[in-house]
Amino acid sequence: MKAFLGFIKKEFIHIFRDFKTMIILFGIPVTQIMIFGYAVTNEISNVKVIILDNAKDEISRDIIHKIEASRYFMIADYIQDPNDIEAYFKKGDVKEAIIFEKDLEKKLRKEGTASIQLILDAIDANTATLIESYTSSIIRTSVNEKYSNPQLIRIQPEFRMLYNENMEGTYMFVPGTMALILILISAMMTSISITKEKELGTMEILLVSPLRPTQIIIGKVIPYFFLSFINAVIILALSYFVFDVPIYGNFFLLMALSMLFIMMALSLGIMISTLSSSQQSAMMISIFVLMLPTMLLSGFIFPIDNMPTLLQLLSNVVPAKWYISIVKKIMLVGVDFQFVIKETLILFGMCILFIGVSIKRFKIRLD
Repeated sequence: MKAFLGFIKKEFIHIFRDFKTMIILFGIPVTQIMIFGYAVTNEISNVKVIILDNAKDEISRDIIHKIEASRYFMIADYIQDPNDIEAYFKKGDVKEAIIFEKDLEKKLRKEGTASIQLILDAIDANTATLIESYTSSIIRTSVNEKYSNPQLIRIQPEFRMLYNENMEGTYMFVPGTMALILILISAMMTSISITKEKELGTMEILLVSPLRPTQIIIGKVIPYFFLSFINAVIILALSYFVFDVPIYGNFFLLMALSMLFIMMALSLGIMISTLSSSQQSAMMISIFVLMLPTMLLSGFIFPIDNMPTLLQLLSNVVPAKWYISIVKKIMLVGVDFQFVIKETLILFGMCILFIGVSIKRFKIRLD
């Protein structure tokens, strides 16, 4: 029995001394529960809206005040021209526009009914439904508080769902699926492939060959670049012909920026390989750096605006967030390049950064 207890003690010591095992046992569960606890919610928070108040009367001011005071909404701007609404949505700055009709209060008193138009970004159908529900609730509350007979006086919200009139869930998942597949194939497979060469000792053989180190790395990543590009085309084809997801924007612009994202993912994979000494460590780093952030912090499944400020800031370093924004804007909104310049520059900057770090560390390894 003493020998058995000694064996158990030895196993505990072995586990506690292995940093990688400790990360798997405690790091991943703690990270997941913290992120899921904050990110998974059926509420909305700080949704940006714009207001077009044609009424400018007491009831419209009361509704606007309640919207402004609510933690669910944030008024981004007050506009005067309805033609400005589309530009706000194309930039991705707002999720809802609220339009009060002229003489709203007079019409309520005279006819007992009036309407407020709500225009929503419905690419994420679930979020759009929540926004509509919360806004309607605020409108009803305002009417109930102002009038003693709210059953006879009613404001009817009129909804207009932009970019996804039928509220299809596939509109939200296609961009996220593209980002996840491309980054996993490009980055994870590249990092594991290069690390495998080092682990098996064949990298040293390649380095003493007539090929230069740069040619070796390029030769390793070119196949994954073309395979990832083919995957992007296949995903778009299936989305368009099978799931009826439209491509309103320029297809060639979308593919060009997809190639940039693939290049960024490949450079990230190369950087991970320079940080890893084994396939196991490359896989662990890839899970933490690629899979979990892409699933949880990119806007793929959970709206970023609903997350705490810390997670929103953290999401900015997740490459998939910017690519998903590009795909949504080009495919579903139909914007041109000027509306995705920010995302493009960020992905390009990440690509340069990862390449620079990889070259520096690869030179150190050659020394």
